[in-house]
Amino acid sequence: MNKPVIGVLGASGAAGRAAVRELRTLGHTGLRLGGRTASALSAVAEEDPVGHDETVRADATAPGGLRAFTEGCDIVLNCVGPTYRLRATVASAALAAGAHCVDVAGDDPAAEDLLEAGDPALDGRTVVLSAGALPGLSSLLPRWLAGRGPAGAAALTAYCGGLETCSPTVAHDLMLSLTSGGADGAAYGEALAAVRGGRRVSRVLRTSEDTEHEAFPGRVAVQPYLSGESERLATVLGLDRLDWYNVHPGPAVRALLNVLPGRLAAGEDPDRLAERLILAADLDLAGRKPYYVMDFALSGTTSARPATAGLTLRAASSYRLTAAVGALAVEAVLRGDVPAGVHFACDVLDPDTVVTHLRSHGAADLRLTGAAAEAEHMEEGAL
Repeated sequence: MNKPVIGVLGASGAAGRAAVRELRTLGHTGLRLGGRTASALSAVAEEDPVGHDETVRADATAPGGLRAFTEGCDIVLNCVGPTYRLRATVASAALAAGAHCVDVAGDDPAAEDLLEAGDPALDGRTVVLSAGALPGLSSLLPRWLAGRGPAGAAALTAYCGGLETCSPTVAHDLMLSLTSGGADGAAYGEALAAVRGGRRVSRVLRTSEDTEHEAFPGRVAVQPYLSGESERLATVLGLDRLDWYNVHPGPAVRALLNVLPGRLAAGEDPDRLAERLILAADLDLAGRKPYYVMDFALSGTTSARPATAGLTLRAASSYRLTAAVGALAVEAVLRGDVPAGVHFACDVLDPDTVVTHLRSHGAADLRLTGAAAEAEHMEEGAL
């Protein structure tokens, strides 16, 4: 049986290059590497000189080049953006070529486009969207924690953020997320909103520009932000309350984010602002070690008594986390573990498999507290 052809689009970018390494770690060789710069693709291929990777110049905005890349692939892993500008462009090209697709982003706009064009399940094809760190792992980890937390989980508090370089895709997507990225043409999320009584309530939380949190070194700014993914998570877990905070350790990035909506409304060039965001991230990182943190606290009751379970993930890079989730989604589709159709990664990937991979491959350090730590100790004792 011939091994499947896995195409990685955006293979020389921050997430794409890490995804290529993850796929190799999982035993996949002879990858098809796609991107706009031949020399950069060659450098990625040379990291595994015996792997016989193929490099193909491909631009997601050029239909002809995209068609040439997807033709002959069994599955395409999309790591290019801006996500909210491309929407389902890459997934649609993969489906047209008879291939499955995993997108490390995609979100609601891509899902809407795909289903409007016709359910891929009718052709036996699978598309997995939001197979990255956030969205993706940001919902998988709380689901994994819920399996080890209070039986009557009622509330979740999350703090996510870090100090690292900002890729062009992330910078441009952040600009676009202010007006797009959510379902039905809405923005990706709503600042200051939270879940109360199982539904979204506006302006119930407050931003803090200078505070401390035990999971993050030094002083940070925290901004409440409720996304569509977080709302779906609250529904899946049956939560009454959910508070989600984006954490900004760097003052230069935070200062720019504070004025960003006004600058865009005044007509300032989004591309110029994206460049400034990239520079601000570099300024904040200068002389410091990059890191990324996801911290979750799930509270409820066990045996009619209050109980809390905590999980803190620390990693050197969110791009590595995105790569791991994307690669695991590719594996799951190729094994036939994901049914045909359009799915979000958090709904079809096994949280246990993801956490085991992160731990065993050194992608992240996961620490549990409270009821979750007790549950893990009991599992280890049973083994």
